[in-house]
This record gives sequence, structure tokens and C-alpha cells, in this order.
Amino acid sequence: MSPVLDTAFIPPRDREEVVRNAVWKSMVAVDIDHRPPAEDISVRIGLGAVGPLRICSAQATAVTLRRTERLARKDEEPAVTLGVQMTGSSMVVQNGRQCLLRPGDCAVFESITPYTLLYDEGVDYRFIRFPRAALALPDRLLRDIAAVPLGPDNPIARLAFTYFSHLAVSDELHQGVHADAVVAPSVELLRAVLTSQHGNTGLARAPLEATLSLRVTHYIRQHLADRDLSAARIAAAHDISVRHLYAVLSRSGISLGDWIRTRRLAECRRELAGPNGQLRTIAAIARSWGFMDATHFSKVFKQTYGISPRTWRDQNHPRSSA
Repeated sequence: MSPVLDTAFIPPRDREEVVRNAVWKSMVAVDIDHRPPAEDISVRIGLGAVGPLRICSAQATAVTLRRTERLARKDEEPAVTLGVQMTGSSMVVQNGRQCLLRPGDCAVFESITPYTLLYDEGVDYRFIRFPRAALALPDRLLRDIAAVPLGPDNPIARLAFTYFSHLAVSDELHQGVHADAVVAPSVELLRAVLTSQHGNTGLARAPLEATLSLRVTHYIRQHLADRDLSAARIAAAHDISVRHLYAVLSRSGISLGDWIRTRRLAECRRELAGPNGQLRTIAAIARSWGFMDATHFSKVFKQTYGISPRTWRDQNHPRSSA
């Protein structure tokens, strides 16, 4: 992964703010307490994504990261982060537990509960952030396994260390078909690590079905702009039949076609009102969100919002008077 942030090229007075903004926007909101003075702060971060997974590869001087109670309460998309210790050591504190990580160790921590990460020797670490819904594990298991060392005594954890430390820095695995291919195995590998460490793999089975609707809707949101998004594709991505897919969504009160159309319309509405809303035609924006027929798009947009797409755009981009 190529670095996208290196404080060597940032004035000392701006380093703390730049690092904070990068971490908050790309990974998670945390309070950051740098140990050295501003002129001695050194941070080198590579950021990326593999489908719904967010990835950060970091090297830095000594620092403490705190996910406070206030920040945890504001969490809009609960997540579980896997921390991978490359060199040196660090401490993870959550749920009344603390664990010391050494090279080759991993640990997980949840975004919905306060935690502290201490890097007294500096940072050489990989962070892989998983949507909590994608893991589909019981609350109790995640609570019990947070801030527990996943180390060399667990052969699946050893495999995960090698796999995720490579995934975090491999540019070719972050793009195109390669990225699509590794999302599901990545999720399943972390599930295997956590359930085997917990000692009760049976705990993982029931939540897969119980959270299927949540995982399906999360998948749809990630692929709203795909023209080939269909019931068959969604079902195949979750290893279920189309009939099972419709049954699961029906139990949650969701009509698949209506649900997709509503969210695609919302994205079109957002783009039309956004700063770049006048840079493309209305038809082009509609096509980018799966509406291939401009006339049909205008009709359903007006039926939904009571205003035509053109009028909506003009209202949000008034022409300046001469």
C-alpha cells in the first residue's frame, strides 16, 4: 500500500490536525495523544479499502489512541477492528481487560465500546476494520474476545497474522476483481479466529441466519451503482437461493425492488443537489445509479419527491444574478 500521508512533508504546527483528520475520515473517530512535541511527531500512514473492509498500515512515533464513551455513542456503523502487531509492542484496553501485543500477535476491539490503544514504543501496526454486521457474531462472543491476545498458540490466528499483514499492504488486492474475491474469505477467516479462540464455534452459526437481512441490505448499499445488481446476484453473494432471499427480506418488511429504487433515487437526489450536480446531465447521473431510461427516472423521481429532477437541481444551484 502506497503511503497517502507522511508528516515529513507537513509543517510541524499542522501535523496533529492532519493526522487526526485522516484517521477520523478513513477509519474511526478517536482522540489522539502524541507523546513527542509537534516538531518530533512522525507518522506514515497508508490507507485503503477492500470492499466494505477499511485498511490502515501505520508507522509512527509514540502515541495513545482513545475511543471515548462519547465517540462510541455516536457510532453510525458499528465495526470490529483487527489490530496486527508487526514489530515492537503495544497495549489494547477494552471491557475491563488489557492485553500486551508482541510481533506476530493480533487483537480485536469494538467501535461501540470505549477502548484505549497504547503505543509507548511507537507504532508499526496494521488495522483492518470490519463492519460488525458482516461478521455476524453474537454480542457476547465479541464482548468476551475483545482485548484478548490472538497469538502464536492459536494456529488459525497465526494464519490470520500472515494473511492480514499481507492484505493490508498489497495494492493489487485492493482493486477490481481481486478485491471482490478476497472480501468473503477475509470475513470468514476472522470469524474462524474469533470463534476458535473463544472455544465455542457453535456460537457463530445461528447469527449468520439471524443477521442475514442486515448483511443483505449492507451488500446492496455497497453495490447500488452496479447496473447488474439483481436478486440472483445478491442471493449468490450470500450462498442462498433467490426464493430464500425474498423470504428473508419479506420477514423484515422489505420489498427488494422498491428498497433498491428508493435508495438509488436518494443518491440521485443527493448528487443533483451536490456541488458537482451541474457538471453532468441529469440522464448521466440517473444512469450512474442504475436508471437507464431518463423518462422513467424523471417520472419516478417526481412521484417520490413531488418535484422534477431538473427543478430540484435548479433550486439547489440558483443562477447568480448579473
